[in-house]
Amino acid sequence: MPMRILVINGPNLNMLGRREREHYGADTLESIEQALIEKGKALGCELVFFQSNHEGGIIDFIQEEATGADGILINPGALTHYGYSLHDALVDSGLPVVEVHLSDIQAREKWRRISVIADVAIRQITGLKAQSYLLGLEALINHIRGREGK
Repeated sequence: MPMRILVINGPNLNMLGRREREHYGADTLESIEQALIEKGKALGCELVFFQSNHEGGIIDFIQEEATGADGILINPGALTHYGYSLHDALVDSGLPVVEVHLSDIQAREKWRRISVIADVAIRQITGLKAQSYLLGLEALINHIRGREGK
């Protein structure tokens, strides 16, 4: 049975390709997902995509899908900085989490430098635009395989 990874995107990430290209690049969420699908096939995993502009929707998705998943790749968007209930849902999932960001959150506004998700994540990859997702997926799969002894 292939590994099953939840790929979650938070608020405003549905607007990629149209918003602040200097920070987020020109890729759309759809093009990032397509690149992830190809990478996932190469790594032997199934990806389940979800995007919401609402924290509760993301939490509901995690609670509904975590049981049948092996890991979570997440770009929480602005929830990164204040999403404590998202943090708790990620903890409660019991799954390994990799946090990704298109922009370098440490080089941006002071409030963006704080991640309430970071202590849940096994890794945080930032500032590499769409490549952050691909490297994040690879890191997550390698972690899971290492943990499972594969």
